[in-house]
Amino acid sequence: MKPSHLEPAGRSATVLILDGFGSGAMPDVATVWESDTAADTVAAVATWSVRERGRPLRVPHLAGLGLAALRPDLSDVLAAPLPLLRAAGARAGLGYPGADSFAGHQTLMGADMSHVVLCRLADRIDVVTAALRARGHRVRPLDHRPVLVVDGVALVHDNLEADPGLNWNVSARLGDLQFAAILEIAQIVREVAPVARVIAVGGHSDRPLAAAVRPGPGDTVGLDTPASGFYRNGGLRVQHLGAQVDHARQLHEAAARSGHRVVLIGKAADLLVTDSPVDRRPGVDTAAVLADVARAAGHGLVVANVQQTDLAGHSQDPAAFADQLEAVDRALPRIVERLGPRDLLVVTGDHGNDPTAGHPFHTREWVPVLAGTGTEGGTGASMRRGRDLASLADIGASVAHWLGLPAQSTAIGVAGDLVAGTSAEPAHSGLG
Repeated sequence: MKPSHLEPAGRSATVLILDGFGSGAMPDVATVWESDTAADTVAAVATWSVRERGRPLRVPHLAGLGLAALRPDLSDVLAAPLPLLRAAGARAGLGYPGADSFAGHQTLMGADMSHVVLCRLADRIDVVTAALRARGHRVRPLDHRPVLVVDGVALVHDNLEADPGLNWNVSARLGDLQFAAILEIAQIVREVAPVARVIAVGGHSDRPLAAAVRPGPGDTVGLDTPASGFYRNGGLRVQHLGAQVDHARQLHEAAARSGHRVVLIGKAADLLVTDSPVDRRPGVDTAAVLADVARAAGHGLVVANVQQTDLAGHSQDPAAFADQLEAVDRALPRIVERLGPRDLLVVTGDHGNDPTAGHPFHTREWVPVLAGTGTEGGTGASMRRGRDLASLADIGASVAHWLGLPAQSTAIGVAGDLVAGTSAEPAHSGLG
């Protein structure tokens, strides 16, 4: 049942980001990563389901939220749509360089990420080495490769799961180093790094991490995280340290300042910065994330991330990706039952991660924008094709408009009616 408390504008919005949920290669992908011109995450997973499981991908509620209208070409490999809301399905361009979770979330919330610099660790290795040694750490290169070994156990390296040079990682086995110590090293690296993200990663591996270091695209060198066993052995710890953004002009901060309750769930709780008090519920487990969303939906602004879809993509595991999408679909009715006509639900992605692309990296794809509102008395559920958006920032601007936030609450983005698929009076303009 819809909570009785009314927010300042009498409306709520829930934004559920399925990490790596792509819907076909963007037009510029050939200039970034030519091998990904055929990437299409949702089509690949659905086609795999029919081929390997002998049945369509069981996502009737996602289909009814607009995925079927967005991808009528997949009608034979998706379960028949079951609309629960008045909904529309469209797609959005990424609006930032590359294909990256940090940049994707920041752009979706309305930050301009066009300044992100692509830089290999090799191009700044002397600067990073000096910064770490100045703080008392022992640093040496790994076998004359552009990877740093810190205090004999942690590796500083290029991230091989995004576009070359977009992110750097600091990785260590949790049996060798506590996560707080891994994070401290990452924070020093962040101070001198020009890249979008420095990611602190701790996990469990049954072999030395150096054995999983390999060359990547664009002359990068780094840890092959899926091969290390971190994703499959449990206990994974991750914290993202992003490039500086103007978070004061992002959706979540603007909503909090306007008096809305703001809940950040899953990886969104780690990626998004605020000055105002918000309810943070970090976590990786999909069931726990979705349970938190179901409890919080229909009240204020909820921004949540389902990360295990992305982990399935990195592991090149279409079965796991299919399982995750079907788990999300099964949870949607519990979320939807909390929504009325003044409550907006948006299901989208931050980039693609096609598990059949032949590599464990993000793919630069359009992402679905599946948006719906509750109906009076549970009647009037419908589905239509919405209008495509140029940038993820347009989602943030549109949600800000829905919540009645002041004009220019977000730094970039063009507001529209996501459910009707037609333009609203823009709160402001500009694309990331």
